[in-house]
Amino acid sequence: MAKIEFGCLATAIGSMPHSDPHEACRLVMKYLPDIPCWPQLPKRSPKENIYLQFSEGFPGLVVEGDKPRIERIGDFDLALEKLLTARDDNFDMYPISPDHAAGLYALPNLLSQSTIVKGQITGPISLGLCITDSQNRGIIYDDTLAEALGKFLRLKARWQEEFLHRTSRMTVIFIDEPFLTSLGTAFVALTNEAVTGLLSQVLGGLAGLKGVHCCGSTDWPLLLNTPIDILSFDAYNYADSLACYPVEVKGFLERGGSIAWGIVPNDEDALEKESVTSLYDRLGEAIAPFTRNGISFRQIAAQGLLTPSCGLASLSPDAATHTLELLSDLSARIRSRFSF
Repeated sequence: MAKIEFGCLATAIGSMPHSDPHEACRLVMKYLPDIPCWPQLPKRSPKENIYLQFSEGFPGLVVEGDKPRIERIGDFDLALEKLLTARDDNFDMYPISPDHAAGLYALPNLLSQSTIVKGQITGPISLGLCITDSQNRGIIYDDTLAEALGKFLRLKARWQEEFLHRTSRMTVIFIDEPFLTSLGTAFVALTNEAVTGLLSQVLGGLAGLKGVHCCGSTDWPLLLNTPIDILSFDAYNYADSLACYPVEVKGFLERGGSIAWGIVPNDEDALEKESVTSLYDRLGEAIAPFTRNGISFRQIAAQGLLTPSCGLASLSPDAATHTLELLSDLSARIRSRFSF
């Protein structure tokens, strides 16, 4: 991969606590003008819950409340065959509709052609565990449905990338995988090969920059060896977990990869205790283990992004605004310090 130098520009994970997509997009553009992301708005509609937002159109999908499941009825077999035989250029068959992602459709109206824009989609591991079959098992444990889900999300991600590319020269798509924190436990009985195979299938459909976001501790070397350009993680709470793998991180950075440091907390109690200065110091502590392994702070910062630790939907609107303000000011301080 070519070396990516974001210079600690700021972006976000995706979710916001607002119900008005225009207000959410206005805040994104105010505080994240260099790499805006479209806001996911689960409080606007249950359809914007991350497990429903990107399952729209999957064969046999039935939704009860906020729980998606698959029923093999009606034209299920025909729809499944259509999905499994779809080519990569058939992504228009699997769009994300406005009622499932109002912010996705509102943001392009505020973008300029020169902007880098970030999108996001729920990953196949998390979605495959949350969508269940008739026996209440995650469909990821059904080989055919798991293959179909990987193909489905590959096409969905590609559709989103093309949609954003209409108003932006560069796109970044994150695969959000909260359930990767459960790898190696009885809750997620998947082989490493199955995990990397599904992630690689989805990522392989993207032409622009691509990353994986996990909001807890996981098998970081496993992710670093997938075809990602960016590793996004909660550096506020889990910096020590990544620090256990300095050799693997160094190799990733030397290959040209970027780390998105989720250093601004998405917890209101934690936010009250933090300032730009305290977060600058905390980021320095998170990066220090890697500088001891022969990588300069400047290089890590040059190849890095800054984000909140995870999504902001659980915050109040005022707290979400404060998070974005801290993030923007921290980015400006680092960029000034290193003349990025």
